[in-house]
Amino acid sequence: PDLTGHEKFGLGNIKYNISGIHVTAVELPSASISLLPGSGIKLVIGNASLTIDMNWNIRTWMFKDSGRSTVHISKVFVTAIFSTPRDNTGPTSISLSSCRTTSGDIDIKLNGKS
Repeated sequence: PDLTGHEKFGLGNIKYNISGIHVTAVELPSASISLLPGSGIKLVIGNASLTIDMNWNIRTWMFKDSGRSTVHISKVFVTAIFSTPRDNTGPTSISLSSCRTTSGDIDIKLNGKS
């Protein structure tokens, strides 16, 4: 979905719109899934990266600008634990018990008229 809003910055407000968000690349060089006996499933993703392209525009009382942007997020690490309760009375269910995510580097390239 598009992101639209405003932020108070310095002497005025900045109105922004981010649209056309498109994931262009995902790399998962290290991923593993393991069973946790009697409790669930553990998912570990290491050193992942993600590239996103989008359109943006901003407007203040002094100027307005718009353009394209590419965001590259790297050194992403995720550990998630999913619980699988043992209940023989209904369909199998799964729920997220815990999740920890860290990212190392974020590179943002803005291309605009200014």
